[in-house]
Amino acid sequence: MKKIYGLFFLLALVACQKKDKHQEVNELFQSDITLLIEKVAKLKYSVQSDSTEAQIQRQFLEAHQGYKKVEMISEYYSPAVSKAINGPAIPEFEENDKVTVPPEGFQVIEELVFPKYNKESKKELLQELGILSANLVRLEKVSNSNQLTDAHVFDAMRLEVYRMVTLGITGFDSPVVLNSLPEALVALETIEKYYQVYVENNAVSNSNQVLGILKKGQQYLKTNTNFNAFDRAYFIKEIANPLSKGLFQTRSELGIPLMKEQRGLKVTAQTLFDPEAFDPEAFSGFPDYKTTPEKIALGKKLFNDPVLSGNNTRSCASCHHADKAFTDGLETAVSLDGKSMLQRNTPTLNNIAFQRVFFADSRVSYLEDQAVAVIKNENEMHGSLEQSALVLQKDANYVRDFKKAFPKGAINEFEIKNALASYIRSLSKYDSKFDAYMQNKERFTADEKAGFNLFAGKAKCATCHFIPLTNGTVPPNFDRSESEILGVPNKSKKLDGDLGKFVITQATIHKNSFKTPTIRNITLTAPYMHNGVYKTLEEVVDFYNEGGGLGLGFDVPNQTLPEDKLNLSDLEKKQLIAFMRTLTDKKYLK
Repeated sequence: MKKIYGLFFLLALVACQKKDKHQEVNELFQSDITLLIEKVAKLKYSVQSDSTEAQIQRQFLEAHQGYKKVEMISEYYSPAVSKAINGPAIPEFEENDKVTVPPEGFQVIEELVFPKYNKESKKELLQELGILSANLVRLEKVSNSNQLTDAHVFDAMRLEVYRMVTLGITGFDSPVVLNSLPEALVALETIEKYYQVYVENNAVSNSNQVLGILKKGQQYLKTNTNFNAFDRAYFIKEIANPLSKGLFQTRSELGIPLMKEQRGLKVTAQTLFDPEAFDPEAFSGFPDYKTTPEKIALGKKLFNDPVLSGNNTRSCASCHHADKAFTDGLETAVSLDGKSMLQRNTPTLNNIAFQRVFFADSRVSYLEDQAVAVIKNENEMHGSLEQSALVLQKDANYVRDFKKAFPKGAINEFEIKNALASYIRSLSKYDSKFDAYMQNKERFTADEKAGFNLFAGKAKCATCHFIPLTNGTVPPNFDRSESEILGVPNKSKKLDGDLGKFVITQATIHKNSFKTPTIRNITLTAPYMHNGVYKTLEEVVDFYNEGGGLGLGFDVPNQTLPEDKLNLSDLEKKQLIAFMRTLTDKKYLK
């Protein structure tokens, strides 16, 4: 009898022991996956039973909002599965296998259900729902092995705030129905649910403040439901930024450590818009490439020295002028012979380090390789790093400078390209009015604020030029850079013949595909597009307003830019450009 009582006591003791906080979060997450699977099953049944269009559309919206409850942890631990569930509805080329993979998931299904559901697509829709259901079961299985920790949960919560700002309220993952605001509401509710787990019965000085911000955000989303009219500037400055700062402080007070990782977006950044929020070093890929002041000084010297060119007449600075944000003001660059023109427009080097690929066709992955490619190109510099190293070894001043930058090395090809890349990385630092505005240090005019809201909303600019980088490096992990097919014309007003990334991959989906560049300092980098066809920002805005190449009547079957007209008014176009002018770094305004 004593043994039985002892067993009961032990069981009661175990039952009364509190679970770890991250275990409670994991249980909530698992429960939400189960609910999501049920919602998708209901959607599938509605299609099978030929329910009304309104019922099918409503159940799709409910299912997609159900995904927003699991997105935070799913994206964090299972990014590949999450992409299959909610990735963009465009094909993807697998570089290693040289195959094109068709899109799948919610965004593909959205296009079959909205704006009108056609029963002729029922078979295709059921097939896609079957694939989605299988991926959700896959998510459920892989999630059972998640090794959640408190540090991971707080990291995931802040990344979800950043995801909501960059991919959520901009309409990136709800491109057709634009249900982004109700989905952002669900994301905030989920953050609150997880946050409550940690602050319950814990004396955290800012918990009431954070919970108040969450309630304020939810109420704002409930009462401001018009996608085009939504004040994203207010939401980011008054809700998202204070929320991510609050989560950072709570984590610190609870003694939960930061993640020990070097990332493009620093783990120490409290908001997306902090000064020094992004780490150029983390984009370089190799610890041996670490930037130092000595390397920067040497790189700047080499950048301006024609010694790297084959005929000793051209330096990097010949085509990248510092006063033009390191562009040259030409449609396309002049060839080394001084007579012919190169194929493409000279890109800015400002903030170029915050990308994962380089050149318009994305053909290299590191700044060091970009430098080599330009120097060796017979039409650009027609030089040789090997020969340049031999020349530099005979120059006493360079020998001294290389010794400072590379104390353990000799002058060689690696050191030359690493010094150049270090200098270029040093050009990546944001200091514009836009940054000061988001840091509450300056005010926008009414037109500038309206322009930002257009950029991140109705005009859909931020669905490719992701904020705050305004390039194609995808948030919130910033681990890949995208290309787009826009259907850009040539000077004859026909589709430009440059095939872009296709020349590298030979993948049909990459015909006329070009890397999405930064639009920081855009007022200094005219003319625009890969071929310099547009002289003014007004022309660029008009091109997008018409729906790109398809909108102009070109045959661009693989265009990734939506062909629908944006229907921007003349005032809205001016406001959009007014915002883009705030992206100019202050050093250029002096």
